[in-house]
Formats: sequence, C-alpha cells, structure tokens
Amino acid sequence: MASGKPGAVQNVQGEGGINVAGKEWLQSIQALAKEVGAIFIVDDIQMGCGRTGEFFSFEFAALSPDIVVMSKSLSGYGLPLSMLLIKEAIDAWEPGEHTGTFRGNNLALVSGKAALNLYWRNQTFSQQVRRLGAFMRRRLDAIAHQHGNKFAVRGRGMVCGFDCKTTEIAEATSHRAFEKGLIIERCGPTDQVVKFLPALTIDQETLGQGLDIFEESLTETLNSAQAS
Repeated sequence: MASGKPGAVQNVQGEGGINVAGKEWLQSIQALAKEVGAIFIVDDIQMGCGRTGEFFSFEFAALSPDIVVMSKSLSGYGLPLSMLLIKEAIDAWEPGEHTGTFRGNNLALVSGKAALNLYWRNQTFSQQVRRLGAFMRRRLDAIAHQHGNKFAVRGRGMVCGFDCKTTEIAEATSHRAFEKGLIIERCGPTDQVVKFLPALTIDQETLGQGLDIFEESLTETLNSAQAS
C-alpha cells in the first residue's frame, strides 16, 4: 500500500462508551484507506484476543488490516505484553533494529504462547465466549426493560456497555456495586456508561452473581434518586 497518513479504528470503541462499528461501515473505511493510500490500522488492544467472540475483533467483517495493535489479554496470564502485527509489504524494521531494555518479556511470551495453544486450538473457547456474551446481553437487556427502557445496552461478545444516560446514576451504581464486592468500570464521554468486561474464562454462575449485584445496585440508586 502506498505510504500516507495512518488511520486506526476500534471495531468496538472501549473508552468511548462501547460503541459498536457495523460491518458495512468498517468495510467502507478499509476501502477508503486503500483508495487514498492510507495505512489501515486496527486497534485490538482491548477488544482483541477473543473479547468479541473471535480472536480478532475484525474477523466478522472480513477485514485485512495493514497493522494490528494487540496487548491486554495477549500474555494470557496478566503479564505485560504487547504486539504489533504488520503486513510484510510495509514492514520497515530490519532484524535486530527494534531493541531496548524492556523488549522481549520472556515469561510473558511463554505464557502467551501457552494461552494460544490452550484456548485457541479449536472453536470451543470461542463458542464459550459467544455463549456467555449472549447470556450477559440478555440479562442487561432485561434489566433495562424492567426500568422502562430508559437505558441503552450495546456491545459484542463479552463486552457490554450499560448506558445510564447520566454520569450521576452510573457513578452511584458503580460505587454501590463496589461496596457489594463488584468492581465495574465506567466509560463514555462523561463516564455515563457502565462497562462490563469480565474475564473471558469466567463461569456463568460467577458472571450471573456479578450481574445480580449490578441490578441490585442500579435499583437502589434509582430508588434513592426518586426519594430525594
């Protein structure tokens, strides 16, 4: 691909509020990048390594990025590890050129290889992620429905966002959840979205318990707001 200004996309925007890009839109962005000679980069740091149900978050759209940035769950053991996948045609690095004190965490590389061999040798793990993701989505949709669909739920695979619409509700709910033993993040332009990003290896019972705590915390927050 001709050199040009690079452009990166997140197929599921994490910190921006769990905004899910559609297949046709992503394909149009890739086509546009090719047309203008831009390098097409996919940021799979948070949404790769199986988070959306497939190893890469762009597989469902049949994309072929020039560069893929990966990290987070890549080591498979919570160790710091990141990786840059580059198409050979644009790879400008010479052997041994990319060096430094903190390059090549051997333990993380070993655990990452072991995780790939264990979880991605067949479709079993991928199917489990999709199954648990569907379970989480159904529960969150039901919670939103109980409150008159005042809230929005979005996501793909085992990442979901519960848009509380206001920062105050999301903040109070996450605080109450923490007091009950559940740690949940917030994201979005004003941190109004509660972000569900459970471990991919979680079992359904534990996931269900976490969702129960969230539901209780949200209900208590809304009741408190109505009473005040």
